[in-house]
This record gives sequence, C-alpha cells and structure tokens, in this order.
Amino acid sequence: MKTVEPAVEVCDTIAAIPARDWNRLAGDDPFLRHEFLNALHETGCAGAATGWTPRFLILRENDALAGAMPLYLKSHSYGEYVFDWAWADAYQRHGLRYYPKLLNAVPFTPVSGQRLLADSRERRRLLLAAALELARTCRASSLHCLFPPAAQAAEMQDCGLLLRHGVQFHWHNDGYADFNEFLATLNHDKRKKIKQERRRVRDAGISFEWFAGSAITDARWAFFNRCYRETYRQHRSTPYLNLDFFRAIGRTMPENIALVVALRERRPVAASLNVHNGKRLCGRYWGALEYHPGLHFEACYYQVIEYCIAHRIGTFEGGAQGEHKMARGLLPVETHSAHWLAHPQFAAAIEDFLTRETRDMSRYLDELDEHSPFKIPES
Repeated sequence: MKTVEPAVEVCDTIAAIPARDWNRLAGDDPFLRHEFLNALHETGCAGAATGWTPRFLILRENDALAGAMPLYLKSHSYGEYVFDWAWADAYQRHGLRYYPKLLNAVPFTPVSGQRLLADSRERRRLLLAAALELARTCRASSLHCLFPPAAQAAEMQDCGLLLRHGVQFHWHNDGYADFNEFLATLNHDKRKKIKQERRRVRDAGISFEWFAGSAITDARWAFFNRCYRETYRQHRSTPYLNLDFFRAIGRTMPENIALVVALRERRPVAASLNVHNGKRLCGRYWGALEYHPGLHFEACYYQVIEYCIAHRIGTFEGGAQGEHKMARGLLPVETHSAHWLAHPQFAAAIEDFLTRETRDMSRYLDELDEHSPFKIPES
C-alpha cells in the first residue's frame, strides 16, 4: 500500500469532521469534545458573526485524521482571558492593524488543555507550522495559543513562539472524607471565615440541590440561563452564551455537566454550572436573582468542593483570576500561553515586555505561596 505524505487542511466548520474521529484526538477533555465546540458554532455563540471565524486545521495521514488544531480568525480580543488589549492599542497608535489575528483556543473557556491535538511531537510541529503559514497567508498580525499544558507550551517556544505566564487558583482533593475534614486542614482564620460565610447563607433560609445529566431539565436550563444573563446585566456586560448552547451541551454531553441550584423557601434563586470529566471539575458560570451575603462563595466554591469530595474528583478549577479564592482553599497554579507576531519590531518589543512580566509573575507566585490558607505542618 502506497504511503501518502501527511497533509494539513483548513476546515471552516467542525460539523464537517466526524465526531468520533475528533473525539479520539480530544481524549477526555470535555471542552475539546466535538459536541462542545459544535454547540458553540451551531448556536451562534462562536462564529463569523461574533468575530470567531473557524479556521480549524486537520492533519490527515493516509486519509485518516491524525491531528487537529482548534483555530479561529478573530476580529477582537473578547472572550479569551489572556489579555492583549494593550498590544492591540499599541498597534493602532502606530497606524498598524492588529486584527484579524489567529487564535488557538476554546472560546470563552480559560481552562488549560491540549491545543495541538496529535500524539507525536512531529505531528504537533506540522500543525503549528501550518498555523503560522495560515497566519502569513491571511495577513493576520499574530498567532496566539491560549492555555496549553506546560509541555506543549515548551514545544511552541522551541518553534519560535514567545511564552507568557499567568495564574489561576485550583483546589486539590487529598482524599477528604467530607467538607469538615478539608476544613480542618485550613488555618484558624480561614476556617472561621468559611464557617461564618456558610452560616449566613443557611440563616437566610437557603438550601442547595445538585442536578446532573438528564436531571437538568429544560426548565432548569431556562432558569440557569435567566440567572446567567441577569448577572451579566448587573455588571453592564453582554453574555457570550445563550440558552440554545446550554440546551445543546445538556443534550449531547450530559455526563459532563453538573448544576447546583440555590433555593430560598423552596424557590430557586441562584445557580452555578460546572463541567467535569470525572477527574477534573471546572466551575464555569453562575448567576443569581437575589443578593445574599456569601451566596456566591457557597454556590461556586463550597458546594462544588463538597461535590468533588462526594464524587472523588481530584481537582476543582475555579476559573480565571481571583486571589480571594485562596481564602477558600484554592491554591495558585501557573498557566501558559504562546504568541507569534508577524511585525519584527513589535515582536521584539513584546518579547522584552514578556521577559519583565515573567519576572514579576514569578515574584507574585512566590508571594502567594507565602500566604497559603493551610496550616503550617509541624516540624
């Protein structure tokens, strides 16, 4: 049988790629699943009309899908969580065009995961080289790969991309029997504060229910969407997602979804949405129709930690930013992104900026480590 050289193609819709083939490359990451990405596109959340034009790369070997790269041509920098607004502003002030740019990421999802979906270094290099060539062909200002794992970030750096470092806050399950056992590992001040916050919520007459899979009915999705949109409205912002998207992931990947609902006097007043794969749970969105002190922390952290303990889930990722999460037992974790800029002078300037930013980030992480919420082990 004649061997055909590997070939990379540009695909403008994931719907054209068989879900089974794509999911084989995506592994157990729910945010990379065909169902999740297709839901974003089919419901209009991520598409050309919203500034997310799909330009997915697929690597074929002997007609089989051997690699893939979720890639978008962007006309803005919204929904990314690695902020380059200052870079775009600098381009504009110098009469240069920053958009369009190419983005390798999962839309609206600050969660680390594979960005070059291939099982060998050589295949990943082929995908990255094709992405750089596409950036040049479509005259994009830059290519940005957001939230790759450390190993892939290092591979991207080896290919000439500039690395950028960030921080998130994650909770780790040390095999706790229950929430109280976890609470006992915290220092006195943090333990006292959490107990006070939880008591305020209970005293307000608020209880919680968890729903997973098919138990998340259409009515519950509609309620969650109402909470989600209300919270964006209160912050005078525009939500990225819509009810059709939530319904779609609830229908196509129910095993990955968990919803916590807060009730006051048996009437739902708030909800938080979580996505998991049985080993890692990511808190994604929340919303409330009423304000109660401590409700956000209870719905988005304490209830989720209890869920992870009960279901033996190893890690809970609390999303982008937020030093306040440390007081709830979440610890700092370094994140990565990789960047290529076509303009040589701007590339040099940004490389200099990233060198200084990396030093600052290292000092920041050291400072955070000095303020661990956990008890100091006895020597």
